[in-house]
Amino acid sequence: MQQEQEKQPEIGGRYSKYVLVILVIVYIFNFIDRQILSILAEDIKADLGITDSEIGFLYGTAFAIFYAVFGIPLGRLADTWVRKNLIALGLLFWSAMTALSGTARSFGSLAFFRIGVGIGEASASPAAFSMLADYFTPAQRATVAGIYSSGIYIGAGIGIFLGGLILDGWQGLYPDYTEAPFELKGWHVAFFAVGLPGILMSLWVASIKEPVRGISEGLVTPPHPHPFRESWNELRALMPVINLVGLYQNGPGLKAVIGNIVGLVVVAAVATLLVFFTGDTAQWVALGFGVYVAFSWAQNLRYADPVTFAMMFHSKTFMFSVCGIPFIAFINYGLGFWGPPYMQRAFDLSAGDVGVAMGLCLAAGVWIGVTAGGIIADLLKRRYAMGRFFVCFASIVLCIPAGLGFALVESVNWAYFCFFALSAFSPMWLGAAISTVNDLVLPRMRAIASAFYILMLTFIGLALGPYSIGLASDYMASTGLSSAEALRSAMMLGLLALIPAAINLTIAALNLEKDEATRLDRARALGEPI
Repeated sequence: MQQEQEKQPEIGGRYSKYVLVILVIVYIFNFIDRQILSILAEDIKADLGITDSEIGFLYGTAFAIFYAVFGIPLGRLADTWVRKNLIALGLLFWSAMTALSGTARSFGSLAFFRIGVGIGEASASPAAFSMLADYFTPAQRATVAGIYSSGIYIGAGIGIFLGGLILDGWQGLYPDYTEAPFELKGWHVAFFAVGLPGILMSLWVASIKEPVRGISEGLVTPPHPHPFRESWNELRALMPVINLVGLYQNGPGLKAVIGNIVGLVVVAAVATLLVFFTGDTAQWVALGFGVYVAFSWAQNLRYADPVTFAMMFHSKTFMFSVCGIPFIAFINYGLGFWGPPYMQRAFDLSAGDVGVAMGLCLAAGVWIGVTAGGIIADLLKRRYAMGRFFVCFASIVLCIPAGLGFALVESVNWAYFCFFALSAFSPMWLGAAISTVNDLVLPRMRAIASAFYILMLTFIGLALGPYSIGLASDYMASTGLSSAEALRSAMMLGLLALIPAAINLTIAALNLEKDEATRLDRARALGEPI
């Protein structure tokens, strides 16, 4: 262990910054592959004959559920195995699945490949957040997390930009797709173009150095002797039926099993009602499955690792943060996804025109917002215990005029400006949120805590945001509104998600100082050897 620490690069030094740059690029690839579906949506809808809610399902739920669910066992693997190898393998897999999306010829096949992208991308952020926490000091974490998280929307912006250019360029080359190579359409080619480079990028990621876990705080954690066994145990806790065996063995026997079955019945009943009212079977079966396996995982964690369970679920700051932040992400994902299709419908613009303008707005706006948000959060944290939460509240307040302006203005240029403002304001919370999550748990728990945070972000923000706005748009269009008017009204309704965000984060902020001050004492009282 002493030899490992001697080889460790300087915390916060040049090599740490080099790793940060690489991980930002990985995250950019992550969101290029994810967000490109937005600018391709109108062509995919027309080609496959699907609705707004179904395209929202493809972008959100089909991806999100498996991204969130597999994030748990992969988060545990990141807490016990070599994190840079995990990121490299995940990048290789999700890039291949993105490229294969270019072979899709039906709703079902495209949904299958989107599920694969979600599983692969689940490997990246928990491991990256854990690595960065070891490469930089606690005082730098919001800034570093903000810089890393800027890759989300830089990638999203590039995805929209590239997708629009490829669609228009391919259409110009082959107006009749039957004359194109293999009868490929523009959206098929776009998936190939953004997926294949990630396969090469995975080799670069595999070359970086793995930091000593916990060294930035002097809480060095020795290597785990059985990392894959731990990850398998985590995965087993998520698998229906098999999870009952683990609950029976680890928990209070039959009582734990009965509790799990009751949870399954409740989730199934709610999902059935939602299917009845909306008619969207795939959406609610998938989300219901995700909620149930997340419940099963948390129940198993309570018995298998009671210290980690208590540090997360018994912390009011942690729980209200991971319940509040996702409602801001609802705006990020919902309006971020539907923005380009709205501009195409409302102003009769081509995919290329919208992709270039909105891609640049998104990339520039988010880089400014996320980076500035992280820096300001760290500065405020030095003066006020809840300083990082001030940035979250600012994000909520500023999203309202920007979002309403984007939906209501009648000028193309003003719409782009409002979208730029929304792109800057809506993700300001990213660095503050993940640094708070990391600060509330111990080094050995950071990846699994990050995975749970991402799970909540994904279920509420990604699985519900694009789908709910698409569903509302379909309903309003059925009342006689034009497709542009229906989508405009649906996006404005989506801003109501900021209300539960504000309520939850207020409660979290009020409990922050106490939860941070008692972190180590609570862990020791639970039996953690510190």
